[in-house]
Amino acid sequence: MIALRIPAIGAAALCALIAGCTVGPNYKRPSAPSAPAFKETAPPPSIPNGSWKQAQPSDQVLRGKWWEIYSDPQLNALEEKIAISNQTLKAATEQYFAARAAVQVARAAYYPTLSAGPSISRQHLSQNRPVSIPSSLSQYNDFVLAGQASWEPDLWGQVRRSVESARASAQASAADLANVELSVRSELAQDYFELRGLDLQKQLLDNTVISYTDSLNLTKTRFKGGVATDSDVALAETQLKSTQAQDIDVDVARAQFEHAIATLIGEPASTFSLTQAPLNLPLPQVPPGLPSELLERRPDVAGMERRADAANAQIGVAISAYYPNVTLTGTGGFESKNPGTWIQGPSALWSLGASASELIFDAGRRHAVTEQARDNYEVTVANYRQSVLSAFQEVEDNLAALRILNDESVTQAEAVAAAERSLRISTVRYKQGLDDYLVVLTAQTVLLTNQRTQADITTRQFAANVLLIKALGGGWDTTKLPNL
Repeated sequence: MIALRIPAIGAAALCALIAGCTVGPNYKRPSAPSAPAFKETAPPPSIPNGSWKQAQPSDQVLRGKWWEIYSDPQLNALEEKIAISNQTLKAATEQYFAARAAVQVARAAYYPTLSAGPSISRQHLSQNRPVSIPSSLSQYNDFVLAGQASWEPDLWGQVRRSVESARASAQASAADLANVELSVRSELAQDYFELRGLDLQKQLLDNTVISYTDSLNLTKTRFKGGVATDSDVALAETQLKSTQAQDIDVDVARAQFEHAIATLIGEPASTFSLTQAPLNLPLPQVPPGLPSELLERRPDVAGMERRADAANAQIGVAISAYYPNVTLTGTGGFESKNPGTWIQGPSALWSLGASASELIFDAGRRHAVTEQARDNYEVTVANYRQSVLSAFQEVEDNLAALRILNDESVTQAEAVAAAERSLRISTVRYKQGLDDYLVVLTAQTVLLTNQRTQADITTRQFAANVLLIKALGGGWDTTKLPNL
C-alpha cells in the first residue's frame, strides 16, 4: 500500500472536481420473452369469429381484496385474519424491514463519522527514560476533551452503487412479501373451496343415504309381499351401507382442510371449526389482460427483476476497488493539565489531514471479484427470464384448465341428467316387476358416481380460478414497490 498525505484543501478540491464519477455499468432491465396475447384467450378453431367474445382487461376486478369477487362472507372473514395472525407473513414482513434498514446502513457511508469524549488521566513517567530531561515533570495530570471526524468521499461511486444495490434488494424483499401474502391468501382460498367442495359431496351423500334408505324399505316391503327376493334386500342394504361409509369418509379430508385453514389464519386447529356449507357459488370470470402486463403484475417476477438491478450495482462496487481510497480526517478539542484551564482558548487543539491509498498488487483478487459480480448478474438475469416463462406457463395452464373444465362441466351435467332419467325408469320398471333390483342398483351407482364427479369438477373450477388470480398477480403491480 502507498499512502500519500495531501493538504485538506487540496483534497476537498479534488473531491469537488470528480464527485460525479460513478464506475460500473448502469442498469437496464433485461429483455424477457413475451407474446402479443395469451393463447388460451384466442377463439377456438371450431367457433366462428362472430360468436366469440374476446375477454377484455378489467384490472379493477382484481385490485385490492381480490377474494371478494367470490361474494362469500365466510371467506372474506377468514382472509381478513391473514394479515393479523399468519406467522409466515409476519416473518416475510420482518425480512422486508431488515432489508429496508440495510438501505439506511448503506446510505450512512455518504456522511462522515464523528466521535467525541473526555479523557482524564494522571501519568507518572520514568525518570530514567531515554529522552528524559532532568528539569521536566515526571508526574502530571492530563485533561482532554476532543472530537474526531473521518470521511471517505464517494469519488468513484462505491457508496452510490452500494445504496443502489441495497435499495433494489429491499424492493425485491418487498416483492417477496407481496408474493408470500398472495401465496398464503390464495392457499387459504383454495383450501376453503376444497372444504366447501367436500361439503357439497357430503350433502350429496347425505341425500343419497336418505334415498337408499327409502329404497331398502321399499325392497323389504316387496320382500314381505313375496314380490322381491331376499337377494334384493341384501343388495339394497349393501348399497346403503357402502354409501354411508363413503359419507363418513368425506369427513377425513374435510377435517384436514379445516386444520390447514386454522394454521393459515394463526389459530390452533383444536379450537377452530367451520360449519358445513356446500359450494354453490357462481364462478366469477377473471380477465387475464395482456401478456406484457404480466411483468408488472407478478410480485415474484418483479422481485427477480429487482435482484438483477442489485447484482448489476455490485459490479460497480467491485470495479471501484481499482481506484484509490481518499480519507479526510480532523481532530479538535481542549487539553490541559489543570481542570481550571481545561475549557479555554489557549487549551484548544486541532488537526486536519487527508490521505490517499492505492492497492498496487493483490494477485488478481479484484479482477476475480469483478468477474464474480458479473457472473452473479448473469445468474439473476437468467432467473428473471425463467420466472417470466414460468409466469406465462401458469397463466396458460389455468386458462386452459378453466376452459376445459367448463366444457367438461357442461358434458357432465348432461351425464347426470341422463343418469337421473335412467334411475327413474329403472325404479318404475322394478316396481312394475319388469326388472330385478340389480338394474336399479346399477342405475343408482351410475347416478351417484356422476353426481360426485360433477361436484369434483365444480371444486376444480374454483381451485383453477384462484390459481389464475394468483398467476395474474392478484391485483398487485410494481407501482406498489416502495420508493426507498
